[in-house]
Amino acid sequence: MADVAFWGYGFAALGFFLFALYVFFAWRGGLPGGLLFVAVVSSLLWALGGMASAHVSSGVVAWGSMVLDVARGGAWFLFLIVLMRPLWPGRMRWPAILAACTVLGQVLGLIAEFFGDFQGAAMRPVLVAWLAHAVVGLILVEHLYRALPGASRWGIKPLCIALGAGYIFELYLFADATLFSRIDGDVWAVRGLAHATLIPLIALSGSRNPSWTLRMAMSREMVFHSTALAAAGAYLLVIAAVAYYVRYFGGDWGRALQLSLLFAGLVLLGALLFSGSQRARLKVFLSKHLFSYRYDYRNEWLRFTQALAMAGKGLDLGQSVIKALSDLVESPGGVLWLRDSYGKFVPFARLNRPLVDVDETEQSELCRFLSDREWVINLEEYRVRPQPYGGLVLPEWLSTLGDAWLVIPLKSSETLVGFVVLSLPRAPFEIDWEVLDLLKTAQRQAAGYLERMLAAEALLEARKFDSFNRMSAFVVHDLKNLVAQLSLMLKNAERHWSNPEFQKDMLETVAHVEGRMRGLMLQLQEKRPIDPPRVVDVVQILRNVCQSKRGQLPQVELLEPAEQQAQAKAHPERLERIVGHVVQNAIDATEASGEIRVRLEAADDVCLRIVVEDSGCGMSADFLRDRLSRPFQTTKSSGMGIGVFETRQYLNEIGGDLQFESEVGRGTRVTIQLPRATLARDTIQDGASEIHAG
Repeated sequence: MADVAFWGYGFAALGFFLFALYVFFAWRGGLPGGLLFVAVVSSLLWALGGMASAHVSSGVVAWGSMVLDVARGGAWFLFLIVLMRPLWPGRMRWPAILAACTVLGQVLGLIAEFFGDFQGAAMRPVLVAWLAHAVVGLILVEHLYRALPGASRWGIKPLCIALGAGYIFELYLFADATLFSRIDGDVWAVRGLAHATLIPLIALSGSRNPSWTLRMAMSREMVFHSTALAAAGAYLLVIAAVAYYVRYFGGDWGRALQLSLLFAGLVLLGALLFSGSQRARLKVFLSKHLFSYRYDYRNEWLRFTQALAMAGKGLDLGQSVIKALSDLVESPGGVLWLRDSYGKFVPFARLNRPLVDVDETEQSELCRFLSDREWVINLEEYRVRPQPYGGLVLPEWLSTLGDAWLVIPLKSSETLVGFVVLSLPRAPFEIDWEVLDLLKTAQRQAAGYLERMLAAEALLEARKFDSFNRMSAFVVHDLKNLVAQLSLMLKNAERHWSNPEFQKDMLETVAHVEGRMRGLMLQLQEKRPIDPPRVVDVVQILRNVCQSKRGQLPQVELLEPAEQQAQAKAHPERLERIVGHVVQNAIDATEASGEIRVRLEAADDVCLRIVVEDSGCGMSADFLRDRLSRPFQTTKSSGMGIGVFETRQYLNEIGGDLQFESEVGRGTRVTIQLPRATLARDTIQDGASEIHAG
């Protein structure tokens, strides 16, 4: 049995070494945690001494192993007494005295054995000291467990089981040795292995007792997967044993039955491993019996936020909220009701549930209860014990949902955004304070996500209306200019009706107005294609604008450009419209006796400049800086204030610019900068576009 003892104590040494490292790095300065570390290290030294005594047949080595055994026992006694001290402050003297006397008896026995040769019956006093050690250890464990209130025993129970089992083993070993004046070699050989199996229980108590100041935590995922793996291994062993039994006693059918049983067992194992309900049952069982809290809050919160962030990848935001909340309580899904723009709560999303077409008003009793109290309504509890809900009367449609379980409010910024009705869980799930607190925190996070989504949708809708209103303003602005042209034509018709030149100009003006209005109709109907800028003859554009303003005073003077073939990249109609707008503004700001000049300048090889100068009233520096380029800002009583905004916006689109120089009482200079067209390249591109369009 020497080999069994050697490897048994070796296994114990390895276990206590790893546990000592774990306690050392987890210790944060508490006295119980420090004494636990001392006890574990002394157990490690005792296990190493046991290995040495099993490997080397020497009285000195055996005596040294017994010394380490006494040190180990004293360290665990001290640890137990420190744990008992807060529980029995007035009666702590006698357990300490009893433990000290026991250790002293062991020390005296060691001294006597060192100086004498104790064999047979003479060894009984030494064995009695070790037997007394086991009895006192059991007394200390029993008093520690009994001193704790029932609600607090959960944390210390694994430690008491571990140490109690160890002392019972010692009691059996040394009681037998005392009776027969010899130590049973077989029991002694497995002593180290027996104590090594107690380490996980002691570690579990360490994780359950923060007062020991040990930051010891077992990963829930590791525990879950390890338990599942161990259960699967045990299941396979049982299946293999049964299959072997069937084959051994099955005669001619034995092998066939064995293979069938193994195959059926593997299929059943796969079904159990991938069963959501069985996984849920295992998680609930482990949470109840292994951990101080039901949730690993760090992992749960990371998983919750990740579920919300996964919106758009297979699930919309509403379904992501349902899934994030349902995963916390092992529910398969539910339905989300969300507040609409009219204050009603309507079904917005569902997950693994049929459609529920029921609305709830903001003033309904359910919504007022959820908004005022922010409680999670447990429908199972409500049916059995409705008193805690203060006389709440639930709507009838909730009772028609057979598997409805929890009603969770979604409240953010003191506003009820919506609520979620979750389905019954996959496995029995207890709702306690910890679950309710977690759901309350999670629902606020989810409500914040939904509130931001609603705000984004409202902003998008407002932007659409803003875009529509801006387009309408541009259209009205163009219509105003067209009406002004028609009004001027009608005014001049009274005097020049019989003039053939006037009739010709009138027809051209009407045709121009008709074309502009048709373009506006296409723009309103969103049927006009978005054409890219193309090569435009800027000189011809200026001539057309000046021709259209010929009937107004003061007359617009177009200075002869030095470059007759000046070409830019723009849209002809829009460029003519914005230049016409700038010229019209100059006419409106200048008296009939004033001057307006339009000229074209070749700034450089990449751009052209159209300069419009007038001798009108001018604009102040404050207006130029603060108001000119903002929409709906104007100095004209009949103006709309969007012409300059539209002009600058269009020029920015095509790579141009708009500049103003003005002084009150002296006039204004407006410079329109356009990107110059590179003739060869742009002509080829325009030709290709026309061929492609054709």
